[in-house]
Amino acid sequence: MSREAVTVRVLGIDPGSTRTGFGVLDEDGGREPTLVGAGVIQAGRGEMPARLARILAGLEQVLQEFRPAEVAMEEVFHARNARSALVLGQARGVALAAAGRAGLPVHEYAPSRIKQTVTGHGAADKESVRRVLELCLGEAPAAPDASDAVAIALCHLRWRGAGKARGE
Repeated sequence: MSREAVTVRVLGIDPGSTRTGFGVLDEDGGREPTLVGAGVIQAGRGEMPARLARILAGLEQVLQEFRPAEVAMEEVFHARNARSALVLGQARGVALAAAGRAGLPVHEYAPSRIKQTVTGHGAADKESVRRVLELCLGEAPAAPDASDAVAIALCHLRWRGAGKARGE
């Protein structure tokens, strides 16, 4: 009996109040993932409602274009600056709402787990993450926000494959 390879498409999101990174990976039945697309949604400066609206519109466009089956994001982390944490929380909320409106499951991972999974070191810097992505995928986005989003998607595929995604 032959089994067809099932392609899983994952959207990784690295939310930010001025720039939100996204990365889309496909995985076909256990083969190495393929980078399908990546980029940065520029929210810019100015009033928060307008910035959040740009993030929402950008994510809705990404969801429409790439049609992922699952979404992965970083978990909430504790920031030293309460205002920064609040602003980041608002951008995360928009990303969660966009995924929710699309009816997609969202899986969250700690930043250290993402770095550990991708590079083998939980405190790796952004450039190390980008270099490992280039080795694994054959390419990596130059923009740090997009590269981080691809790393989040790759982390999810690794844990998903192991049946260890958060909440399972």
